[in-house]
Amino acid sequence: MKRDSEPGSSHRSGDRFDDFDSSKGRPVLITAAAPSYEEQHRARVRKYLTLMSIRIPALLLAALAYGAWHNGLISLAIVAASIPLPWMAVLIANDRPPRTSEEPRRFDDARRRTPLFPTAERPALELRRDQIPRQDPPPDAAAGQG
Repeated sequence: MKRDSEPGSSHRSGDRFDDFDSSKGRPVLITAAAPSYEEQHRARVRKYLTLMSIRIPALLLAALAYGAWHNGLISLAIVAASIPLPWMAVLIANDRPPRTSEEPRRFDDARRRTPLFPTAERPALELRRDQIPRQDPPPDAAAGQG
């Protein structure tokens, strides 16, 4: 952080560096680091609570719709729309930020993996050299050479 222009300095007072953006009233982010685990957790909890807070008003809306129109199909449609909300809320809340290209991959040895459906060109089990059956010449060929 620079101070105001010092005597003998060629910098103007407007060219100083600050860690505070006066137009927004917040500090300027100066790092490319990922948000902390606590910040990510708070954001996920906020998403979960937002989605789950839609469910109870949806059930109340279904009851009010049935009371107003005496049509069970409308109420059933509203209830049916609210049924997958807990499942969606859990999936969205458990989602983490996407991996960056800098993050290391955990398993990169795909050629040593056994394929799910092995083919004849690539058998699942390979024989060791001492298990390879020897092919003896046919007995007729051995008798004719002598």
